[in-house]
Amino acid sequence: MESTLGLEIIEVVEQAAIASARWMGKGDKDTADEVAVEAMRERMNKIHMRGRIVIGEGERDDAPMLYIGEEVGICTQPDAADFCNPEELLEIDIAVDPCEGTNLCAYGQPGSMAVLAIAEKGGLFHAPDFYMKKLAAPAAAKGKVDIRKSATENLKILAECLDRGIDELVVIVMKRERHNDLIKEIRDAGARVRLISDGDVSAAISCGFAGTNTHALMGIGAAPEGVISAAAMRCLGAHFQGQLIYDPAVVKTGLIGESKEANLARLAEMGITDPDKIYDASELASGETVLFAGCGITPGDLMEGVRFFHGGARTQSLVISSQSQTARFVDTIHMPEVPKIVQLR
Repeated sequence: MESTLGLEIIEVVEQAAIASARWMGKGDKDTADEVAVEAMRERMNKIHMRGRIVIGEGERDDAPMLYIGEEVGICTQPDAADFCNPEELLEIDIAVDPCEGTNLCAYGQPGSMAVLAIAEKGGLFHAPDFYMKKLAAPAAAKGKVDIRKSATENLKILAECLDRGIDELVVIVMKRERHNDLIKEIRDAGARVRLISDGDVSAAISCGFAGTNTHALMGIGAAPEGVISAAAMRCLGAHFQGQLIYDPAVVKTGLIGESKEANLARLAEMGITDPDKIYDASELASGETVLFAGCGITPGDLMEGVRFFHGGARTQSLVISSQSQTARFVDTIHMPEVPKIVQLR
């Protein structure tokens, strides 16, 4: 899968990032997202594969493109039988967020990315559009910190695993009312808190790399983004756990349905029989081969944002593979189109 799709999925996130970056700082998050979706879909439909969106922009009625269940790739076209050999057909599941951190892009703030994760068919968890309690940490703490423990306990364990004082740890938390008690506990334990307004995929992945000065992500964010984060963290061998949050009273946003009972019924319809189950990265991204790709829209801890020059652009992307056990940073110059020279005879 990596050798077949590696370069092409880089181009998918690059094109989405470039399209969205043209709307950076214009205060229009919906358009920044829409153009990224269109660019990502257009490039994916040029790849020799049969792909299925398992995490996308929403249900079909709300998302005309890259909706959950949409099929993408050359081998989904009506005449695919003419050029796609069924015996060699690559069938994959895809989780996408074409503009992760739409507000960050709209207001020119750090950390917006175009991201996707892929695995063979059935290899990614079909997360509902709910929330998820998350815990991300470096590889040294994998299996030692635990989402069931208090923040204080996990900070003590993390400090021991990293051989540093708690006061040297930096924990990223989304700035939300639901996190007020968590933020206070982290600070009381002696660690430092870095608050973000959006974009917890970038925050989670930063925990998997040394030198980012990010040592943990704690708190509640969107569940679909949790699956994408888990895919990257699994490839990095780092720690990620997630637990679905289905009670509207916990998240305090009014965005996940009217009642806990209705949400539990929806989970049951999706085949999720244990709504309180705690998932680790290998369960959220269970495929034999998992690939993550991201491209910076605005500058972040890991990647530069899109930088435009006359007629072209420069991007920085990250591709992480469970197959080759590599994390590759790709710096790309997208050159202006050179007019063709007509030869006179």
